[in-house]
Amino acid sequence: MRLYLINPSNPLVSIVKVRESRWNRYRVWKPLSLMVLAGLTPPPWEILIVDENLQVPDYVALPRPDLVGITAFTSQANRAYEVAAQFRQRGVPVVMGGIHATMCRDEVGQHVDSVVTGEAEGIWPQVLDDARHGSLKPSYDGGLAEISDVPPARHDLLDGGYALGAIQTTRGCPLNCSFCSVTAFNGARYRQRPIPDVVREFQSIREKRVLVVDDNLIGTRPDHIARAKDLFRAMIQANLRKEWIAQATINFADDKELLTLAAKAGCRGVFIGFETLSPEGLKEIGKKFNLLKGRDFRASVRRIQRHNILVVGSFIIGLDLDTPGIGIRIAKVARQYGVDNLNVLFLTPLPGTRLWDQMKSQDRLGLDAFPSDWKYYTLTFPVARYRHLSPDSAIEEMISCDRNFYSLPRILGRAAGNLWHRSHPLISLVGNLSYRSNLRLNGTAYANFKEYWHHRHDSVKGT
Repeated sequence: MRLYLINPSNPLVSIVKVRESRWNRYRVWKPLSLMVLAGLTPPPWEILIVDENLQVPDYVALPRPDLVGITAFTSQANRAYEVAAQFRQRGVPVVMGGIHATMCRDEVGQHVDSVVTGEAEGIWPQVLDDARHGSLKPSYDGGLAEISDVPPARHDLLDGGYALGAIQTTRGCPLNCSFCSVTAFNGARYRQRPIPDVVREFQSIREKRVLVVDDNLIGTRPDHIARAKDLFRAMIQANLRKEWIAQATINFADDKELLTLAAKAGCRGVFIGFETLSPEGLKEIGKKFNLLKGRDFRASVRRIQRHNILVVGSFIIGLDLDTPGIGIRIAKVARQYGVDNLNVLFLTPLPGTRLWDQMKSQDRLGLDAFPSDWKYYTLTFPVARYRHLSPDSAIEEMISCDRNFYSLPRILGRAAGNLWHRSHPLISLVGNLSYRSNLRLNGTAYANFKEYWHHRHDSVKGT
């Protein structure tokens, strides 16, 4: 039995365009969910994982599979349906899972033979058995997996072409921000994989640099922090010789012992969501955790950096509070905080989020010809109707922000500062140059997007 597991591409996402910008190689990581499914697949199945972000194969030229499994974020849905159609035309059954399949089950069910909702670990063996006997059900629900039963991912099935490996140590997020679908998909309960399992899987990863894909590696409560420390101690003892980056909230800066252990365990960078410039903005998106009294973000960033850990700061454009000039204001605040890299996204209503429910009820979905418009829901296009920013002005705010923060003099200044502090100047420089190199690609994508937006809405006005 032959199984293909496919991660579809979205050509509108600039960071996966490795051929157009060699720096993007450092911003593409392996499709971990497919490698985990491969780890759950018994030996009678011959497995091929296809990551279209690296290369789109000629599927017709490949040996005909007995089953195809596709995962997809919302922005990948269009391509997922195209791939599914190719195989179904040849009589090959197609199963689709992931966040979009979970949040838009009825839509997905029109394009595939079977939909898997929730976390697939608990249901995947049954899916395979039903497929082997020709009795696939239209849908399966995996719910929330027992985290201790999550197997090591099959890292050996995708060896080449990646600068970063990938691993997951926890699932679930209690923060439940209005724009994020993680809590709806993985639950609010913070679940941790057994530490020995994590260490063994780390040892199986060939790449020296690894992305820890957890939505919040260290959690929010004291017992979460204690577990993170135990994990780091085990990684230090195992002498993994890996360098890794992770996502966390700003409380990562509050515990000196945690920072010391993380650095010794190989942490070289952390992605932190600041999201907005004001307490009112944090209240708007429901990220109350960042509203700690007396929080000095600059001091917090500096405490992390003193342990030779780089900080990537993330912000959002498009909140109801955002007015013209927000792009420059974000760039200025990011420089004041002293972050090493800046990642700014548009406020995007994704299915399954409270923001989706709110904007849909208010008729604020600017692009709603689904499924074709899903391809623009990448977080890098202004797909919604914002209170104070038109799509054109929102894009101009993004461009001005990126050009300001990633001007060549400022990049060189940050690299010099990292060199002075002996804080991974090469990694910092590569990250900055990667963002800067995509400014041209983004400009082309924005021009095409604006043309599409105006064509759509002018057509609607004319009817």
